Amino acid sequence: MNSYKTIQGTSTAEIEVKKSRFIGNVCHVDTEDEALEFLEKIRSENRMAKHNVYAYILRDEQSNVPRKRYSDDGEPQKTAGMPTLETLEHAELANVICVVTRYFGGVLLGTGGLVRAYTHATQAAIEKAQIVTVSRCVDIEITLPYSLYDSFVRLAKDCSAQILDTTYTDSVRVRLRMIDGTQDSLIKKATELLHGGKLIHVSGPKSAVFH
Repeated sequence: MNSYKTIQGTSTAEIEVKKSRFIGNVCHVDTEDEALEFLEKIRSENRMAKHNVYAYILRDEQSNVPRKRYSDDGEPQKTAGMPTLETLEHAELANVICVVTRYFGGVLLGTGGLVRAYTHATQAAIEKAQIVTVSRCVDIEITLPYSLYDSFVRLAKDCSAQILDTTYTDSVRVRLRMIDGTQDSLIKKATELLHGGKLIHVSGPKSAVFH
């Protein structure tokens, strides 16, 4: 699995263009059902709005071809959903949906004006979002005595591991994350440091945020 960018949680931003309000909402989703559920949530919260335009991009790990959908929701063809989708693509995001709600202000914007407005509303929501990188990772849990803790932290840093959390009891338990395929060096060196590997536990590969 190649790494990809997405957002954490949700983000909202609003712009106004010639008295029309455009509210952009972006949300991380992993499935089409989650995307449609978020769309319905925004629609229910904005029942008085004239349009709830959406676009989403979902990864397909088997075919490696992303699933992309959009809707103009009553706006002129390709003036709303398409620019929303293209803005997500330009930001190189995946597993994300954007719903742009429009409250009509009484002034027609024209096709060019609509494209710019939906583009800017989507951009504004993305700019407020926390963008993260998701990679194929493994989590490693290591239990060690206090006397070896500093040495292990240096080792983890040298091996480009991300420390997730540390628990202090009668020993120290460190949980860290690495890109799958890079963990062998750390495991070998940690085994040497601990004079054995029985206190080292490695998870199976999974998709996870890696900073």
